[in-house]
Amino acid sequence: MQGMSERQYAAHVGLSRGAIQKAKTAERLVLYPDGSINAAASDARRAETTDPSKIRKPLTPKLKPVPEAAVAAVGDTLREQGLAVPAVGGGTTFLQAKTANEVLKAQERRIRLQKLKGELIERARALSLVFRLAREERDAWVNWPARAAALMAAELSASCSDATGQQITVEPAAMQKVLEKHVRAHLIELAEVRPDFR
Repeated sequence: MQGMSERQYAAHVGLSRGAIQKAKTAERLVLYPDGSINAAASDARRAETTDPSKIRKPLTPKLKPVPEAAVAAVGDTLREQGLAVPAVGGGTTFLQAKTANEVLKAQERRIRLQKLKGELIERARALSLVFRLAREERDAWVNWPARAAALMAAELSASCSDATGQQITVEPAAMQKVLEKHVRAHLIELAEVRPDFR
């Protein structure tokens, strides 16, 4: 009966051919008369004569679970570029993940370059600027009725007359109250607008 060659047995037990040759010379393997290796008997003899602390454990791949957010990000990146997106729950292939990674690196480099050129500013800085400008605009509108009321009252008084032909006088204070009421109502409407800063 023919057994395994040294090379075949080395592949069978996951060792090098040199280790099998050493085990053969140390008579830790069972051989057939033709010199081939009896695999079952040799496995048993090796198990009996091998120190348990020196047994090589089979390598198990240590795969970390991939967070759903990462898989979703890969899909989003591929979708933005018009590339094939993995099916939901179907998993992402290495090539898809690598493609998404390269796309993201290119986008990051482009953003960094735009920032260096001064084409981009930080979000916090932009929000602060918009907030400051909106506050200044609000303050200007709040102060506007006091400045404009007297002028508007004079213009209205000059152009208005009743049916008897008598001149009607518009009081600046009354005009200011009406203007303030309408300006405040308008500012309250504007305050309800919430822009989406995404």
